[in-house]
Amino acid sequence: MTGQPGQLYKVQKKDIPQAAEVLKAAFQLDPVWNRVFAGEPRAGQKLSFFYETPVRYCLTYGAVYAVSARLEGVAAWVPGRYAALTLWRLIRSGAVLPGLKLGAGLARKLKAATRPLFEDCRQIMKGKPFIYLDIIGVAPEYQGQGCGGKLLRALIESAEQAALPIYLETGTEENVQMYERFGFHVVKQVKLPVIGLPMWEMLRNPGPDIL
Repeated sequence: MTGQPGQLYKVQKKDIPQAAEVLKAAFQLDPVWNRVFAGEPRAGQKLSFFYETPVRYCLTYGAVYAVSARLEGVAAWVPGRYAALTLWRLIRSGAVLPGLKLGAGLARKLKAATRPLFEDCRQIMKGKPFIYLDIIGVAPEYQGQGCGGKLLRALIESAEQAALPIYLETGTEENVQMYERFGFHVVKQVKLPVIGLPMWEMLRNPGPDIL
């Protein structure tokens, strides 16, 4: 299930570079990814490659939507069975190409830091069908205008219609509080290896509309 939210713009392959830049700008203050990329040569360029990866991946295995064709905000998700980024899936989706541009050292660092997230997701969901919200972000100039809420509500509506839970991770307590207002709850807080920062794993079960 990928959902077909109405009133949103379905991101196309031609939009991939712009979508990556929107996400890069949206997460410019994110503590987790700033720590991962700290000290990296050409960090700005590598961050563009990094955010291109989920866009390409979800275009193949799930869905990528924006608020409009201007791409004020972008959200990408996949059915839970595709949450794990296997090598074959990365190759098939073309997401392996930007990943290779990160360099072997940074790729290993990312894999080591995020491994617990994928392991927890598998253990928590235990093979049940769900939607994995890979990434959602709004360009700084459009933040505070309801763009993120519009994307999230569209995803929730699709999940409700299919009676599926939504799973995600976030790296700030501010985001935790925001997601809680949309019916998500924390299932686990984990301290990421290598970088030593927390992430919160969250789940929203289908149920009464609280929005």
